Amino acid sequence: MIVPEGFAAVTPYLFAEGASGYVDFLVAAFGAREVGRSVAPDGSIANCQLRVDTATIMVSEASAAFPASRAALYLYVADADAAMAQAERAGAERIMAVADMPYGDRQGGVRDPAGTIWWVSQRLSDAPYF
Repeated sequence: MIVPEGFAAVTPYLFAEGASGYVDFLVAAFGAREVGRSVAPDGSIANCQLRVDTATIMVSEASAAFPASRAALYLYVADADAAMAQAERAGAERIMAVADMPYGDRQGGVRDPAGTIWWVSQRLSDAPYF
């Protein structure tokens, strides 16, 4: 099996209404870095590849054939409190305040403008979850 560099065997692929603005949100909220973009004849995003640290996310403009998708993504960060504040400043809605969890993460949650839920998590322990 060949998986392109920067991708994982499972890579999130999100369809969003107003994909260009959504890409801007991902850059502002989570420090995503755009690494590739293809544009449809109408100027909308056909496919945009973004990196968030070691992960790749793909985004496309939603359409009748490919409606806006909803997902929940788990994002590891160095500082959950700072990352949550940055996401909220960028326009995310807090759905869970940051708190220490019994499984060793400090975690909060936001819903982004496209409806995707992001669990923003800082690992506090080297121990496995279970």
